[in-house]
Amino acid sequence: MQSWAGSSEKLEHVIVIACPGQGSQTPGFLTEWLDLPGARDFLREASERSGVDLLAHGTESDADTIRDTAIAQPLIVAASLLAWQELAARTDLSNVGVAGHSVGEFAAAAIAGVLPAGDALQLVGVRGRAMAESAARTETGMAAVVGGVEEAVLAKITEHGLTAANRNGGGQIVAAGSLPALAALASDAPRGARVIQLQVAGAFHTDYMADAIPALASAATGVTPAEPTHTLWTNADGSRVESGARYVELLVSQIANPVRWDACMAGFQDAGITGLIELTPAGALSGIAKRALRGVPSVAIKSPADLDAAVALIADAA
Repeated sequence: MQSWAGSSEKLEHVIVIACPGQGSQTPGFLTEWLDLPGARDFLREASERSGVDLLAHGTESDADTIRDTAIAQPLIVAASLLAWQELAARTDLSNVGVAGHSVGEFAAAAIAGVLPAGDALQLVGVRGRAMAESAARTETGMAAVVGGVEEAVLAKITEHGLTAANRNGGGQIVAAGSLPALAALASDAPRGARVIQLQVAGAFHTDYMADAIPALASAATGVTPAEPTHTLWTNADGSRVESGARYVELLVSQIANPVRWDACMAGFQDAGITGLIELTPAGALSGIAKRALRGVPSVAIKSPADLDAAVALIADAA
């Protein structure tokens, strides 16, 4: 069997569920979700599996606290899975496709049936702690470069010794590396582009994170992946995944490799996307979709109040 599918065969009425990555969290964003039946129990179980008090950090902790990689990553994945669970209770999601951005790929693994939710949360807890340790060794960061000509932006990032860690599409590329190099890039922005410092704790998806890989690789030997039950795209190159085992391998290696969300969106278009729903904590991916997937309706589930709009989008596509 191939590791992933390269087919561009169009599917029928493709709604894509997008799982956000680090940096999308905000203080107190889970508070409203706790009013839903079963939400507290879900987050307690998720806390046990991930090793992080998600109830406290999702409702009480300040921005600096939840910026900590070891906290932010399981918090985001648990929030996405909670939103998925609530959406699934309201509508049929059997035919949706799914993709995650960076750490969001762990939520996507659970949604697509590659891993049980508990295993995905356990792995992301390991990932977050390992990446936090790597980030603490050297002061590094990330900055979004918005606008400009893509080739010129990529050249300027390389010129300053940085890595294009996230190629997000919609006119956004994220540079990562040392803080002095990021400051130099901000002072020497590509023509027509803005450089915006991101609230993350390290140069993720670069060689700076390579020493976090062994811990996650070791933890991944303790899970048994299944084949995807939903159409699933990978950040590695935007292609469709066929093998659950290969997807887990990619989850491990993506720690130190660029995220190609632009390629994922190209894959959505090849499949015939008709709508995109971004799970909690939403906003970034649906915003990119508005620019890069023009004419494709999207819903950002930021709170339980947005679930009805997501249900309506799915109904319209049926």
